Amino acid sequence: MVYTLLAGCMAVIALLVVFAAGKLLIRGHWLRGWLRGMTGIIFLALSVLLVLISLDLYSYKQLSKEQTIASISFTKLAPQSYQTSIVDSSGMEQTFILSGDLWQLDARIIKWNTFISSMGVSPGYRLDRISGRYYSLEQEQTAPRTVYKLEHHSSFLDVWGWLREHDTRSAIVDASYGSATYLPMEDGALFSVSLSSTGLLSRPLNDRAKAAINGWQ
Repeated sequence: MVYTLLAGCMAVIALLVVFAAGKLLIRGHWLRGWLRGMTGIIFLALSVLLVLISLDLYSYKQLSKEQTIASISFTKLAPQSYQTSIVDSSGMEQTFILSGDLWQLDARIIKWNTFISSMGVSPGYRLDRISGRYYSLEQEQTAPRTVYKLEHHSSFLDVWGWLREHDTRSAIVDASYGSATYLPMEDGALFSVSLSSTGLLSRPLNDRAKAAINGWQ
């Protein structure tokens, strides 16, 4: 909800900026109002930037303490080949074919500084990718690897990527990467993935998943 509100506020501000830019550009003549025209163009560019930021923030979900963000099930198709079904917290299901013996889920996480957090703004997350891995180091180096992006968004601006690139940990917001520990894939196994302030945690939900973990450990 918080990230939806943030996106909405950004969109409203963008509309106000467009309105202000329009008024500046329409008034007077360019030769007499060059500075006014340049200011209007800057406002238009700012409005576009705010819209792109709002579209990207809208794709993030708010984290409330520890919560389940996905469930993952496996159906064996062939040796080291599994049909993998991922259902996120909104109920959206995605299906992939993973190669290997182990699986890992990654998520993008946006965290706010202490002052912002004290006002009730919780971290936000977005599922990023799922990947397969082999037990054998030789296979890991030579066999086909499978890595899939989990969500596709229409925003042209990657706020999380920009924050990571510019290392903003000491500023208002921090972008981090959360990864669940690699766990074994098994026919009929069902897992849940939870996210807390410390990162991602995977848990077995049925006997097939528990047996796979026990046999692997």
